[in-house]
Amino acid sequence: MKVISQIKLPVEKEMELFERKFLEAMSSKVALLNRITHYIVNRKGKQMRPMFVFLVAKMVSEGNVNERTYRGASVIELIHTATLVHDDVVDDSNRRRGFFSINALWKNKIAVLVGDYLLSKGLLLSIDNNDFDLLKIISVAVREMSEGELLQIEKARRLDITEEVYYDIIRQKTATLIAACCSLGAASVKPDSDAVEKMRKFGELIGMAFQIKDDLFDYGDEKIGKPTGIDIKEQKMTLPLIYALNNSTKKEKDWVINSVKNHNKNKKRVNEVIQFVKDKGGLDYSVKRMEEFQQEALVILEEYPASAYRDSLELMVNYVIERKK
Repeated sequence: MKVISQIKLPVEKEMELFERKFLEAMSSKVALLNRITHYIVNRKGKQMRPMFVFLVAKMVSEGNVNERTYRGASVIELIHTATLVHDDVVDDSNRRRGFFSINALWKNKIAVLVGDYLLSKGLLLSIDNNDFDLLKIISVAVREMSEGELLQIEKARRLDITEEVYYDIIRQKTATLIAACCSLGAASVKPDSDAVEKMRKFGELIGMAFQIKDDLFDYGDEKIGKPTGIDIKEQKMTLPLIYALNNSTKKEKDWVINSVKNHNKNKKRVNEVIQFVKDKGGLDYSVKRMEEFQQEALVILEEYPASAYRDSLELMVNYVIERKK
């Protein structure tokens, strides 16, 4: 967490004020809803999304933020929280970041309604303030996230994902939200400038690197600990596995696909697949691709003058690929 505190330093004041504004943005006349939203706010994670919004806004405008920046950060957090609450229902998940999920405590019906409520609060916060440009950025992100999830489900059934399709999935599923945070930050202080698209691209590149790093955790290493094989058990096609399959004989390919499809609960078989992917260079290739995305993101940052905000964003890019969990 030390790195996160360091990244947060140049926007610490903004983040404190944001937390107050965010709680206000969630408030309702219904006591049950307020109880649930307080529960959500008190169990927040690292708050990377609002951090991206403020750091980018301050970097592109030489240190300025305004009310639109706060609203943008609140809207993305409201809508993202709504998708997480719905995700837990879809996945039938009882935990979120080590705490009970909303559906575990209040059941599915209430969880779905809370997600809907947060979504509408986010939309109205933008509409009431005529922030239509910000609303568009966020709405596109939600559409893409839904499409990415559905594309992954569709492809997982057949296990025929190419590297290109894999990038499409992670671009939509993971990278699009970080891209939205970064373009929101730029749009809040410099609407209609080329910084909006540039920062969207920057966020997308970080998101791609972030997801590949997540894929690598499934295989473990000395620093991370033993492999989990969770993606294999869930029949998720990740980059190390796709690369290994693309460099296999027909016989090897059939064995891997059969293992993933029909023997994914067999611990020994899952470990054999993990070893196979390592032997085929799947991890090395994935690390290389992850570092390429990271470097592209750093190149974009270099276009901006040196500042504490730029330094923090650089730290963030490096943290994404060096983190241990």
